[in-house]
Amino acid sequence: MPEERPPSASERAYKHVKDRVLTGKLPGGELISEGEIAEALGVSRTPVRAAFTQLESEGLLRLYPKKGALVVPVSAQELEDVIETRWVLERYAIERAIQSPGDLPTRLAKSADRQARLSGGEFVEADRAFHRSLVEATGNAILLGLYDSLRDRQRRMARATMRDADRQGRTSKEHRAIADAIGAQDRDRALAALRTHLEGALATLRGGPV
Repeated sequence: MPEERPPSASERAYKHVKDRVLTGKLPGGELISEGEIAEALGVSRTPVRAAFTQLESEGLLRLYPKKGALVVPVSAQELEDVIETRWVLERYAIERAIQSPGDLPTRLAKSADRQARLSGGEFVEADRAFHRSLVEATGNAILLGLYDSLRDRQRRMARATMRDADRQGRTSKEHRAIADAIGAQDRDRALAALRTHLEGALATLRGGPV
């Protein structure tokens, strides 16, 4: 079995900066330079420049020649777009699940109960896992891939919900309501619970910069 090659300097720079943007260590609106990243990693500016260019293509940075790179804040429109996309995907997933729920309600309920005991990064990951399980249950790999493509955007957005203790408490209860409604095969109640959940998340996200 061939050995894994170590990451290149540009890959290291890319991962270093991207992780910090997604976790909020580099918040939206902050200006960073090639020099400071190069010094932090012990590499030259050339691989950092390549990393910055890639991150600009992903919409995370905006480059300014001779000045550096601006961490692009999450816009109000992006918040709306992500929540709308999730509504479309998860509404369809619920409509499919209602027809033949199988063990999905039990798994979702256990996930919601477990999430209620978590905090910080574990809470965020449990939140994502709950909704991913719902979409995965459709058996549609393309839909699941589309949901997964939102992961980076949602990681940035999730920081706002982590700052709101009340929102965290409501999240696990709303997840449980979704699971229970699917288990009862009550389409209207399940969709209403999902809509309440997503609108609550959007309201929290609108409350502060990301």
